[in-house]
Amino acid sequence: MSWFCHPRPGFPNGPARTFPACGLLFIPGMVQLLRALIRRTAALALLLVLITTAPASAMTSLRNGALPDPLPLFPTDNWWNLDISAWPVDVNSAKYISFINNGGTRRLHPDLGGDAGTTQDPNAIYGMPYAVVSGVVNADLVPVDFLYSDESDGVDHATDTSFPFYPIPPEAITQPRWIEGGDPGNVDLTNSQDRHLLIVDSDRNYLYELYNVYYDSSLKKWFGGSGAFFDMNTNDRRPEGWTSADAAGLAILPGLIRYDEAYDPTITEIGHALRVTVRATNGYVYPASHRAGSTTGALPMGARLRLKSSVDVTQRTSDPNVQKIFRAMQKYGLIVADNGSDMYITGTYDTRWDNGILNPAFSALTASDFEVIELGYNASGPAAAALASVTVSPVSVIGGQQAAGVVTLTSAAPAVGIIVDLATGNPALTVPANVTVNAGATTASFTVTTSPVSTASTATITASYNGVNKSASVTVTAPALSSLALNPTTVVGGNSSTGTVTLSGKAPLGGIAVKLASSKPSRASVPASVTVPASASSASFTVTTTAGGKTSATITASYNGVVKKASLAIRR
Repeated sequence: MSWFCHPRPGFPNGPARTFPACGLLFIPGMVQLLRALIRRTAALALLLVLITTAPASAMTSLRNGALPDPLPLFPTDNWWNLDISAWPVDVNSAKYISFINNGGTRRLHPDLGGDAGTTQDPNAIYGMPYAVVSGVVNADLVPVDFLYSDESDGVDHATDTSFPFYPIPPEAITQPRWIEGGDPGNVDLTNSQDRHLLIVDSDRNYLYELYNVYYDSSLKKWFGGSGAFFDMNTNDRRPEGWTSADAAGLAILPGLIRYDEAYDPTITEIGHALRVTVRATNGYVYPASHRAGSTTGALPMGARLRLKSSVDVTQRTSDPNVQKIFRAMQKYGLIVADNGSDMYITGTYDTRWDNGILNPAFSALTASDFEVIELGYNASGPAAAALASVTVSPVSVIGGQQAAGVVTLTSAAPAVGIIVDLATGNPALTVPANVTVNAGATTASFTVTTSPVSTASTATITASYNGVNKSASVTVTAPALSSLALNPTTVVGGNSSTGTVTLSGKAPLGGIAVKLASSKPSRASVPASVTVPASASSASFTVTTTAGGKTSATITASYNGVVKKASLAIRR
């Protein structure tokens, strides 16, 4: 059991995207129309017209009820239901698996089961329950106030107002085991558990998923972290950058292992990928739409893992039903959907599960038995944009000056752009934490800032996106002596002239001492040296002359092997 084990760095669990038939009574195509209207206008009035007239509640609810046919959920060509057994392996597969193993051997664990109650927590359960509702009318729909309302469904985004949208079973308010974790909705556990609530409208083949739910009995109102709607008759994907009730922006229910499909002898094979969590992620790739971490070396959300074909599942477990689950891992794989415990495979809450069989069987598989599919691979469409390169110009720069960096993608960035992380380990060089490649673009520029240095050094800039790292080198050089000038260049003996030494860049901490000399020190004397202060590029000194006959003197300045000269004419 892994309650509240899914931290969502940065933008926690976000929320969702489309607007279905405001529950129910719309014609096909109204989903897209409403979404456009809501985003572009203050369309709350239109939505209220659609939902105002409602018959009395007629909804029936059943926990873990029969799911609508045909199964698996969603169309057969949905990303959850694709045969990936022949898909290419990612070039960094071994590195990703090593990250998961984390210096040891990471074994699989079934995050599913039945009742797990204790004296302190009598309602505790393993796995995720789901509700199947039917006969839904508008009166059954309830609003949910979301923490992350800007990406949640059931919200008028123009006014940030929730409206009746979710067919939440009334039983979920007071009865246990309708919500992940086990306790009823009127128990506030939002700070300690994920509290997912999954609902299927079996009449319309609609899926509603909620994250971190709580029913406030005093306000008679539902609250949540985020909410998502999926029309399971379509392959509609969440907009780029949007999340759902899961951190990856994917639906949860289609990736759960269910008892009925594993143990029903009439179902010969499980026909979909399985949901898996890992301890940390780095960006996202198709089919995911949302990032929830930027840990170097970690897999992105949406990454697929496949049990190697060389693994003989009959040697890992003697249970034919668990063997069926393992074969699904070989044919359909695992999809990284959330941050949590490494290699936890999620399934439904069902009292028929026998963890005495499941736990040792799953433990017989390790992360090393898996391989990572080429990140973002989409057999039915163009590959997702990946990081191609990072370049810097010029490649050599005097400390204190700037250079221009450019990151390049393999293809155009999606609608919300792509964030590429930047880093360098050299203190003489600074880059921004990240740079955004805008929608439709393939490149983005950033500024490389350097600090003055006394000796040359080479710095490496690393760009990272979705597990792909690219690097470029920059040499930061010390400033050189650029010039020596005298003003005036002609003086009457006994008067002075001002000399100025100029560097090609700013002096580093501690400054730079430039040596000085005169060819006729008896007539034109100079100090032994002049120091250019830190962060300055020039310094002045005085040339003192004496009276006498007409003559000239050569003043010399030298630093790091570079010599500059200037002539001073002395008159009577």
